[in-house]
Amino acid sequence: MLLADMGADVIKVEHPTRGDDTRAWGPPYASSSDEASENPQESAYFLSINRNKRSLRLDLKSEQGQALAGALIRRADVLVHNFQADTASSLGLDVDNAKAINPQLIYATISSYGSSGPLADEPGYDLLAQAATGLMSITGPPNGEPHKVGVAMVDVLAGLNAAYGIVAALFERAQTGHVRQVETSLFEAGLAGLINVASNALIGGQTPPRLGNAHPNIVPYQTFITADEPIAIAVGNDGQFASFAKLLNKPDWADDARFQTNTARVIHRDELIPQISEIIQTRSQQAWLEALSKANIPAAPVATVDDALNSAQAQARAMVQEIVHPSLGHVPLVSSGLKLDGQPTPIYRHPPRLGEHDDELLAELLKDVDNIHDVSNDSLID
Repeated sequence: MLLADMGADVIKVEHPTRGDDTRAWGPPYASSSDEASENPQESAYFLSINRNKRSLRLDLKSEQGQALAGALIRRADVLVHNFQADTASSLGLDVDNAKAINPQLIYATISSYGSSGPLADEPGYDLLAQAATGLMSITGPPNGEPHKVGVAMVDVLAGLNAAYGIVAALFERAQTGHVRQVETSLFEAGLAGLINVASNALIGGQTPPRLGNAHPNIVPYQTFITADEPIAIAVGNDGQFASFAKLLNKPDWADDARFQTNTARVIHRDELIPQISEIIQTRSQQAWLEALSKANIPAAPVATVDDALNSAQAQARAMVQEIVHPSLGHVPLVSSGLKLDGQPTPIYRHPPRLGEHDDELLAELLKDVDNIHDVSNDSLID
């Protein structure tokens, strides 16, 4: 979807009957009011990640389906798949076969654990990657059990890694003619995404703890309970802390050896945070937000998802776009997080219905397939 948002013609090859598994990952579903519709509903999950693509149903286990897949590869710049290695080979989608069809093809794979190592053949999902990479071990309350992040964040990171790897490979191919193979995995993307926490473990030599909403390397940088609703406060440097201490009527903290520097505040976290918490509880969230803003100290309300999507800032940045879907009517979708020339990337195709583009794509492909004659659409997908 990230590549499609940038204008790539992305052809989504789907299972001929059930399609992409995420079509059934619900509720909630967006439903059609047309009882005769061939696609009466789509999951919110599927709609969230499939805009700007075309859908083609192919039975990749059949000779005809593989021939058409070969025709797709022949005319493509990039092939992306997340099959396990043995499955890709059985379908004729392994790198050697794909490169024999199109030597200029950028071959990109997203796997669970990568193409080598003792777990190379293991299947995986985001939940398992969050567990295996240690992300769950640092997420959740300090004295509670490990938690997963509330969204499939490792999946997102892997997609981002693959997208920028593909774009870099396309640029290099255009500049030098060299053709790269792009590979990422949930495991590798998840480990790389640990950033400073991974570095803490490697350099500090200790297992990183769960800190709830606190930060391992910055203090204070966490949520606090106000007199009503919670608030997030991020004091990123010593100058901000001096202003924060003054706001709390504790100006002496800025000269206290225990709190004067961030290093000292991290070491003396357990002495400082309870004192801050006690003060923050005396006023409302809104009162603190106004005071913190006036003092130029970064802070934000702890919003619900619907509050965030409906916020004035989200509206100002056009972060929700409404599209017209041929089966589902008006459907709101979250925009790309990227702006080009100040504008959000356009949604020029609705998330496709299963097999919606079979006819047009088969018309494009059949003229490239020499060994298929008198083929009907049904015989390709049955």
